[in-house]
Amino acid sequence: MPRLLLLLPAAGYANQDFIDAAGRLNIELVACADYCHRLAPGWGLPPLMSVPFDQPDLALPQVLRALMQPVDAVLAADDHGMALAARLREALRLPGNPPEAVAMLTDKLFFRQLQQAAGLPHPEFAVVHDDDVNAAPGFPLVVKARRLNASRGVIRADDAVQLARAMKQVQRIQARVQRDAAALGLLVERFIPGAEIALDGLLSHGNLRVLAVFDKPDPLDGPFFEETCFVTPSRLPAVTQRELADAVGRACAAAGVTDGVIHAEARINDAGIWLLEIAPRGIGGLCGRVLAGTHGMTSAEIVLRHATGLPLPAQPEQGAAGVMMLPIPASGIFHGIDGLDAARCIAHVSGIEITAHPGQLVAPPPEGGGYLGFIFSRAATPQQAEAALRAAHAALTVRIQPQVRP
Repeated sequence: MPRLLLLLPAAGYANQDFIDAAGRLNIELVACADYCHRLAPGWGLPPLMSVPFDQPDLALPQVLRALMQPVDAVLAADDHGMALAARLREALRLPGNPPEAVAMLTDKLFFRQLQQAAGLPHPEFAVVHDDDVNAAPGFPLVVKARRLNASRGVIRADDAVQLARAMKQVQRIQARVQRDAAALGLLVERFIPGAEIALDGLLSHGNLRVLAVFDKPDPLDGPFFEETCFVTPSRLPAVTQRELADAVGRACAAAGVTDGVIHAEARINDAGIWLLEIAPRGIGGLCGRVLAGTHGMTSAEIVLRHATGLPLPAQPEQGAAGVMMLPIPASGIFHGIDGLDAARCIAHVSGIEITAHPGQLVAPPPEGGGYLGFIFSRAATPQQAEAALRAAHAALTVRIQPQVRP
């Protein structure tokens, strides 16, 4: 039986998907939890320990001392544990991407510097500290926290007043969740117009296999960039999809990332393919379940199969699939969602899962980095899959109580 060390973040969306997939595949999991929270007893997994994922220098020796038996692989369930997982693989002499390569893809500034050094298309950019707006390129701009995801800490600015306001807001967001925020600075770059698209792929010895290309049919022009729908297969021309895969492959090779699942985001316009970022993981949240509609297994299962040498899925099945991350309409206290039964009865809706809990504080991007839940669809065509998501969303009524501020 393969034995795998899995780093599970506090309240990670995909934690249970990894645990369920491991059970189906007869993989023994050794769980290591983020130091902020203990694993829920209902998971049925005794944690190896709780360690600070965001402090690999402290966490590495703690895990190595506690790891009493060998493991065949080390994985992180989401971005939060990627750096520590890479350090552990290196220390245990296990295959996988080295820490330096992972760092290139998990820091937005490092990725832009990589593109610049490798001669890959990229927007003008600068790292800005404090209020030094003079270093920023011309408008329109996007201000980004360097290591956050899910559109958290990403704001468009079209003039100097908006830029100053956006920088203060992103600095505050970054400082709230990053220990070294003051030293990081912010990434400021030219806004790239065009349609946004995503690619999930699997690297084996540097060779990229495309698992899915996703259309993002809702425009993402700012000032905030909350993602909603992902639909596959893409309706873009085949030649454009091949160019996207080639661009992703070149960037991964330049970063030294050669192994495992990756998720790439890009803009496409008349000037070509512009990679926004690449993450050394699958599509985030519960969105990885959408691959069950095209490959017969979730992203979590594909990740585990690859890490332990089990057979991987064949070519994609016929048909289309989609997922909508339920947007948060306002900041406040979440009370619930009405209309779920009607939404689940809509043709081609394959599932709805609400992940927010009553009483939970919620906020849309750029302040928040979560979702209320996920709607899934399967259909014969991408158009049908997208229409089902929109119809289900229209049937829902979200109840959020605005926060009363002193």
